[in-house]
Amino acid sequence: MTNYDKHPEIRIRGWQGHAWKGYAEIGRELARHADGREKFVLTVECYPSVRTAEIVDGLRERFRFAKIVEAELAAKPLGELKAMLGPYVTDDRVFGFMAPFEIGDYYDEDELGRLRESVNAVTEGVVLVIGTGASLVCKGDCTVYADLARWEIQSRYRSGEFGNWLLDNPQEEILRKYKVGFFVEWRAADRLKRKLLPESDYYLDTNRGGDPRMVSGKALLDGFRQAVRQPFRLVPYFDPGVWGGHWLEEHIGLEKREHPYAWGFDGVPEENSVYLRYDDVRVEVPAINLVFFESIGLLGERVFARFGAEFPIRFDFLDTMGGQNLSLQVHPLPEYIRKAFGMSYTQDESYYMLDAGPDATVYLGLKEGVDPNAMLADLAKGQEGVSFPADKYVNVFPAKKHDHFSIPAGTVHCSGTNGMVLEISATPYIFTFKLWDWDRLGLDGKPRPIHLEHGALNIRWDRTTGWVQRELVNPIVPIGSGDGWREERTGLHESQFIETRRHWFEGVTPHHTNGGVQMLNLVEGAEAIVESPSQAFEPFVVHYAETFIVPASVGEYTIRPGERSGGGTHGTIKAYVR
Repeated sequence: MTNYDKHPEIRIRGWQGHAWKGYAEIGRELARHADGREKFVLTVECYPSVRTAEIVDGLRERFRFAKIVEAELAAKPLGELKAMLGPYVTDDRVFGFMAPFEIGDYYDEDELGRLRESVNAVTEGVVLVIGTGASLVCKGDCTVYADLARWEIQSRYRSGEFGNWLLDNPQEEILRKYKVGFFVEWRAADRLKRKLLPESDYYLDTNRGGDPRMVSGKALLDGFRQAVRQPFRLVPYFDPGVWGGHWLEEHIGLEKREHPYAWGFDGVPEENSVYLRYDDVRVEVPAINLVFFESIGLLGERVFARFGAEFPIRFDFLDTMGGQNLSLQVHPLPEYIRKAFGMSYTQDESYYMLDAGPDATVYLGLKEGVDPNAMLADLAKGQEGVSFPADKYVNVFPAKKHDHFSIPAGTVHCSGTNGMVLEISATPYIFTFKLWDWDRLGLDGKPRPIHLEHGALNIRWDRTTGWVQRELVNPIVPIGSGDGWREERTGLHESQFIETRRHWFEGVTPHHTNGGVQMLNLVEGAEAIVESPSQAFEPFVVHYAETFIVPASVGEYTIRPGERSGGGTHGTIKAYVR
């Protein structure tokens, strides 16, 4: 029986009566602001992919609107928008270039002016201004910020319910819609969110259809402050894939799917949510909001100075247990990712073997004496129906439970079958150049994108067997020990900015954030308890395979086996910015 918590919450104290659920309660609360006013303007600013029609219908239960103004009516013509976005969207199925746009760049200023005039022309009653960019039309007497998580946006993309904002492409394939979101749409929306949300009167959680939750702006911001002063978990989600296995289903307690789960996302703040519990109301908030609005408390001064309001580390699961090999791949070198995609740092990573079958393997680095031209020619033939002889060119290392493989950018790699990988990496996770995909199609029946041209420019041909064995395979270094615990350095490579430390423990184990955010996973043992020696936060319980974040502001903390663990040695893996 798994104890893995798929719905972790952060309990927020001191804001009784500041959260509401359902349109009836929400409408009553908003109506308080309109009482006694001859004219009342309600502005609902929406993140792209929010169901605005649902909000309008829900609020109609309480309000008889004198006028409803949809912000998107002021958008530039579709052709003009496509021309504006084109250089950043590109023709590639997967990759674009990080765009600099603000939400206002999508709008015609004259049309915005006409919408403002239409609001001003109303002399009495309630006016609703709604949509992405509603705040550009009118600030309003009351402002609500309507939000949702990136994973929910992707679900709406996949279903065909939504295309990209203003681009009229609901039936576009998911890879292209995700690309526009990642490189263009979400960047512009985040810039507006960071300006507007601190000034908003209310925050509206719209993740679940027909089940809205609302919290006051002050309670939300204080909730963020409380969250980053204690350890916490993100809300995980799991996704099937062509190479998926059965470990996640069996050990996490997931429902069976037609296609096995391949990925588990339990530590990716850009896409995961957090649940904030205000008394009997649970509000779902994109975890990236904590990064935006509590950057220093969460990341620490040093990490913030280096990366800005970005969370630079991610943990995720790759399940090939009883499944197939991952695609053979390489990640871009730092200079390349800056020039080609506008990213400030690259996707260095590592594979920590949370579990492994007896024949588990990892493909890592090239064999000695590989001829680059011959390998690239054979990879090109792979796109013409000729199987690529991966074992001829790429090292294959046996992998057992708790092995750790560092994978600096430029290193050819993939996990083989029968491995359960805890992937510890830098956050720009979209930048995988597939070189070979083992003669298979994706779940959509289409060939998965191969980026051999990009890959060829990023392969480090000098990373061959001897170097890989010395530098990347289980670089375990003892660090220290104490009463009932010992610490090891397990990676990553010196060219990577992430340091990882493993602790084995039977007793209380000391830790300190040293002014920087840390991400951990309980890799051995049923349960562990994270505590503050000064009782700065309540004891925090984690279970096997759960990833958790310890914000920089926490400082000193300890970890010990939980009362229900039944004894034995426990283990955590911890990652932080060097």
